[in-house]
Amino acid sequence: MTTTPPPHEPDPNSATPGPGSVPVLLLTGFLGAGKTTVLNHLLRESRGTRIGVVVNDFGAVEIDAMTVAGQVGSSMVSLGDGCLCCAVDASELDAYLDRLTAPGLGIDVVVIEASGLAEPRELVRMLLASDNPRVRYGGLVEVVDAAEYEAVRERHPSLERQLAVADLVVLNKADRAGEEGLAKVAAAVANAAPGTPAVAVSYGRLDPGLLLDRRPRGESFGQLSFEDVLAPEDHGSHLHAAYDSTEFSSRRPMDPRRLMAFLDARPEGLYRIKGYVDFGAADPGNRYALHAVGRFLRFTPEPWAAGEERATQLVLIGMDTDGEGLTGALTACEAPDTADTGTAAPDESAMWGVLRYVASPDDWSPED
Repeated sequence: MTTTPPPHEPDPNSATPGPGSVPVLLLTGFLGAGKTTVLNHLLRESRGTRIGVVVNDFGAVEIDAMTVAGQVGSSMVSLGDGCLCCAVDASELDAYLDRLTAPGLGIDVVVIEASGLAEPRELVRMLLASDNPRVRYGGLVEVVDAAEYEAVRERHPSLERQLAVADLVVLNKADRAGEEGLAKVAAAVANAAPGTPAVAVSYGRLDPGLLLDRRPRGESFGQLSFEDVLAPEDHGSHLHAAYDSTEFSSRRPMDPRRLMAFLDARPEGLYRIKGYVDFGAADPGNRYALHAVGRFLRFTPEPWAAGEERATQLVLIGMDTDGEGLTGALTACEAPDTADTGTAAPDESAMWGVLRYVASPDDWSPED
C-alpha cells in the first residue's frame, strides 16, 4: 500500500529493518466488521504469496483461530484470551514474529488479525518498537461494517480517531448497507480520515493486491504521527475495558428451538456471538457456524471432519452482560437426554428456525 509519509522524522533510535525484512500488516476493525472474512479471502487468493498469520481472539475459546487454521497450517500463531495490545508487550510479540519470519519458512508477509476490541495505535507502537531486523511495519487496514457503522459510531465516537491511523479502510458488507447507506458511510469515513483510501466490498472479497503491495522504504508510520507513537496509552480507557467475553462449551447437542428462542431474546448489550453449534440428531452430518452482530444473525452448515469431537463452542461479547446468566441460558438450550426422549425419529421441523438464517453456499463467509 502507498500512503503520504507524515511530516515527522523517524526515531533515530528505532530499529532499522534489515535486508529482506518481512512486512507486517495489521488487520483491525470493530467487533463483527468482517476481519476474518477478509483474511480468509486473502489467504485463498494469495496467488503464490506466502502469508504468515497471527490471530488474536478476545476470549478463551479461540474461534477465529479455528476458522483460519485450516488455511495456513503451521504458519499461524494464535494469541487467545485477551487483547493483543494489552496481553503481550513488544518483546513478546517479537518472539512470535521471529518464528514467522524465520528464513526457513520463506514467508513474504505477516498479517496480524487483531481482536475486535484492540487499539490500533497501540498495535502500531508495538510494531515500531520491535528490535527484530527481519520485521518492518507494513501498514494498517481498518475493516468497517458498512451496515452497522452509524450505530457503532454513536456508541463509540472514539472509533473515528482510530480510522485516522489506517492506511486503507475496507467498507465491508456493502451489499447490506445499500447504495444510499454506503454513500453516507463513505462520507463519514472520509471526514474522519481525510485522504485515506477506502474501498467497498461484500463478503470480504478485497483485491489482495491492495494489501500485499510492498511499502516503499522509509514509509514507516503510515497515518500515525511520531508524537502518537510516543504518547502514553491508558489501557483502562480501551474499548475492550468496557466489554465482557463469555465462553460456552458443551459436548451435549443443542436443541434448535431452544437455541433460537435464546437468540431471538438475546439482551441488548450482547453485541457479538460467534462459534460452532452441534445440533446432534437434528442434523448429524453438520456442525453450524454461528455469527451474530447486533441483531444480524447467520448460520452456515459445515461437514464434521473425520474423527472430530462433536461439541458446541461459542464466544459471546457484549457490554454489561451477565456471564453466568448467559451460560445458564445456553445450558438450558441443550437437547434433552436421549434416555428422556426415547428413540423416536428427530422432528424434521425442529431446524426450520435455524434454516431461515442459512445463506446460500455461494454467498457465505464467516464475518469477523
